[in-house]
Amino acid sequence: MGRPGLNRRQLLAGAGGLAVAGSLGFAAVGTGADALASGADTRVRYWNLFSGGDGYNMISMLNDFRRGHPDTDVKDSTLQWGNPYYTKLAMTASGERAPDLAVMHLGRIPGFAPGTLLDAWDVGLLAKYGVRQEDFNPVLWKRATIDGKLYGLPLDIHVQLCFYRKDVLKKAGLLDSDGRMVEVTSTDAWFDVLKEAKKAARKGVQTLGLNAEDMNIQWWMFVAFYTQLGGTWFSADRTEVTFDTDKATEVLEFLRRHVTDGYSVEGAIGAEQFVNGAPFTWEGNWSVPVFDSAKVSYGATPLPPVFGKRATHAESHAFVLPHQAERGGAANEGAHQLAAYVVKHARKWALGGHIPAYTPTLSSAAYRRMEPQSEYVSAMNHMATEPKAWFAGSTGLLGQRTGPIVMSASAGSARPEAAARRLKGALAQLLASKNPMDGRTAAQGGAVS
Repeated sequence: MGRPGLNRRQLLAGAGGLAVAGSLGFAAVGTGADALASGADTRVRYWNLFSGGDGYNMISMLNDFRRGHPDTDVKDSTLQWGNPYYTKLAMTASGERAPDLAVMHLGRIPGFAPGTLLDAWDVGLLAKYGVRQEDFNPVLWKRATIDGKLYGLPLDIHVQLCFYRKDVLKKAGLLDSDGRMVEVTSTDAWFDVLKEAKKAARKGVQTLGLNAEDMNIQWWMFVAFYTQLGGTWFSADRTEVTFDTDKATEVLEFLRRHVTDGYSVEGAIGAEQFVNGAPFTWEGNWSVPVFDSAKVSYGATPLPPVFGKRATHAESHAFVLPHQAERGGAANEGAHQLAAYVVKHARKWALGGHIPAYTPTLSSAAYRRMEPQSEYVSAMNHMATEPKAWFAGSTGLLGQRTGPIVMSASAGSARPEAAARRLKGALAQLLASKNPMDGRTAAQGGAVS
């Protein structure tokens, strides 16, 4: 998620992860004191990958829990985001040194050999602490379920958004009566909007922050617009590639047109240009605190449904239970209690731009007053996600293989139709590959719930 230089991503990554975690007051597993906190009789060791603003919001929520539950000693550790985190988590789960609780992107769960590296949640115990299946979007709950068992407790939905400058769009006549961006439902209408916005923008800034040289954002945009076209990836049994190269070419041509028509500048950082007056940028919702702190007059909507169907790329953070040979007892119950508490008190988490997964929070008056969060909350009803397979999910092999291909087309180093064929080839290779965690292909891995 997100552009590294502009938000939470590299606060830890750029300075050695665990070393910085110690300087920020996090207790790294294996290095902290073993003595229980005063008055506590249970310890819960908890790993996460939240740095920057998300890190501070999570710490605040943990401190709220500590004040209300002095009998539970939470030992939280923040590790480097991305593959370093997942590698370390897999090693501890396979070596019986796993923490009691951890965070994982929901799309990565099928690749973690549920039942081997992850333990299933006790839904009865979650219910004891007030969290039930009916409190979540059914799509999220289904994504978190493998072979009938719940392996991820969803915390949020984080989505790619169309951020817009209200001052520029007002000048261009592109705001509706509610002061929000006019609705766009076709590619022609979208480029008409860009044309008018460009006229109203000050000189020296691009019209849209496309981030054409960021392979993650380009892949996420491709997933969104390909889903809008009704594109599919694999057969239901994960034995055949159903990827449509014609639809993929259409999406890649659409992305590239922003550059060739002069609306996006290659190499420009979208968020920086937006703060400096660019009318639009396509960024993740984690840019909300960045733009809030910059005092920008802005709004944010799901990506425009330019191909007719509403779909915005989405991922989710979820709580998981790393495998422990002797999981159970007070620490396991404490992990369930802590995860349930954070999920139920996620309005503070929403300050970072995330959409809470817990629907009672979404329906609260307090959340409805949050701007621009309440403007794009509908994105949870049309999530475009990567296919449910062991190689998918944030920083997974799928994005690593496909992101550079999409980027090559957006940046102009490859023709869209050639890039589409390469994408299909990459999907075929991954489908035939074996998960290094358990030696099984997607068809053998139980990834279909």
